[in-house]
Amino acid sequence: MTSIPVADKRPHTSAHPDRAGGPGKRPGGGGARNRRRLARFVVGLLLAGYAAVSVYPFLWMVSAAFKDQLEVVSGGHLIPENPTFDTLIDTWNKLHFFDFFLNSLLVTLYTVVLTLVVYAAAGYAFAVLRFPGRTFLSRLFVSLLFVPGVTVMLPIVLLENELGILGTHWGLVLPFVNGGAPLSILLMTGAFGAVPAELRDSARVDGASEFRIFLNIYLPLAQPALITVALLTAIPTWNEYLLTRVSLTDRSTFTLPLGLQTLAAENVPHYNNLMAGALIVVIPVVLLFLCLQRYFVNGLVGAVKG
Repeated sequence: MTSIPVADKRPHTSAHPDRAGGPGKRPGGGGARNRRRLARFVVGLLLAGYAAVSVYPFLWMVSAAFKDQLEVVSGGHLIPENPTFDTLIDTWNKLHFFDFFLNSLLVTLYTVVLTLVVYAAAGYAFAVLRFPGRTFLSRLFVSLLFVPGVTVMLPIVLLENELGILGTHWGLVLPFVNGGAPLSILLMTGAFGAVPAELRDSARVDGASEFRIFLNIYLPLAQPALITVALLTAIPTWNEYLLTRVSLTDRSTFTLPLGLQTLAAENVPHYNNLMAGALIVVIPVVLLFLCLQRYFVNGLVGAVKG
């Protein structure tokens, strides 16, 4: 007669050491959690302190732009006691800031457009096409990231003088476009490299030309990277002072940083006007970044992954 095994109904005890004391009973678990919380609190406190120190000068600039000269010189509170728009209006009108603003806008716009056109095509070539010297040229452009721009300042000025564009806006635009080559190519190559090659192969089978593939497939998919390159080009171009100071001598061609410098060069500088001018220079850049922040982050992430 065959015996039928009977299942063991005794309660099963796990041999895992983490379960021996039941849930939440791991030795030292509470202490480790407390240490992590303390570390996060300390890091958060340090970051908050750093943020306060970093933001305070900007807040003081905004505050001074809405004060009169007497209140700025006397010190006082960060919040204006008698806020007024007269300082901003006076700075804008008296110093013809609209002309400086328009010059900065044109230089920045031309620089961004040329950078996107030239380096989007270059990034596509490095990421998709195969040609002799591709790897060497790509690494060469990346290595230029480590060359300080001030080291080529004198050759640029001498070359522009020979070409007859020194002192013109094109004498600013072309060096700005050239200086943005390493980072722009790096970002655009990464973005285009992340596009599946099957899309290009399918388009080639359907008879699409290389330019059509670039224009209709790759550019739309690389929109975040394009916006990132545009931002990284627009902000330093808008704020550039050194090359503009060396190149431009005619007041009618001055950009906003040079217009701001004329305020600081007065015999008796009015600090409220100086801060109002700085605020006028900063506001467009801040608004541009806030409007395109989401695309900027996505473009950086996509370029790094690519």
